[in-house]
Amino acid sequence: MNTTSIIAVYFLIWWLTLFAVLPWGVRSQGEEGAVEAGTDPGAPALHRVWIKLMWTTAIASAISGILYFCYVQDLIPFEFLSRISSPPGR
Repeated sequence: MNTTSIIAVYFLIWWLTLFAVLPWGVRSQGEEGAVEAGTDPGAPALHRVWIKLMWTTAIASAISGILYFCYVQDLIPFEFLSRISSPPGR
């Protein structure tokens, strides 16, 4: 696997992980009881985006590392992947 492929796979895993991490610990202004004037009560009271980006990077790096290890050790053969990803009936 060349470097470009590794970066592309990591980028995809990072984005998927980001969408999984974004809702962690979110409390709305309505739940906090302090709704700012002109905002929706469902808007987050505290964003903490940098912490979520840090968690996303750590989790995506771990997942990518595990997948790379499986690829290098040939734990998941290419023939198996092509067989399960082909259309049914072939």
